[in-house]
Amino acid sequence: MQTILVIDDEAPTLTMFRLFLSAYGYRVLTAEDGVTGLKILETEKPAIVFTDLKMPVMDGFEVIKAIKKQAPGTEVVVITGHGDMDLVLQALNLEVTDFINKPIDRKALESALARANLRLQDDQADNEQLTLDMLQNVACMIVKGTLRGAPGSRLKDLT
Repeated sequence: MQTILVIDDEAPTLTMFRLFLSAYGYRVLTAEDGVTGLKILETEKPAIVFTDLKMPVMDGFEVIKAIKKQAPGTEVVVITGHGDMDLVLQALNLEVTDFINKPIDRKALESALARANLRLQDDQADNEQLTLDMLQNVACMIVKGTLRGAPGSRLKDLT
């Protein structure tokens, strides 16, 4: 059973996510703030995280940056209120998978989940598509697919 973490400071939003995601067969963990969410991420290692952007203590941008540093292969979906498109665009630059608006629409949630799961599958396939070779004393790198997530991390480790 795949685990999903939802980070939001609004209890009704957490309840709605818990109900929807549990009905889809996911194990759902929730946190009411970013600090608690990151502690859960560290111990439970969910593949997908939904996070609000506007939260007290630690905002969603700090949460996203910490997730990408701690677990770069984690797919992050932003939860946002209507009218926050400038914030969503900033979040997309941090390599989030998708965003959904509050109140949560079931079809939008299903689409975001499908995209996140597809990216997780692509990342697993991409792990085998980065190769390094030496040809006549020159390092050659062959890349198939993208360099985000796990393959991108592997490349950074080589430098």
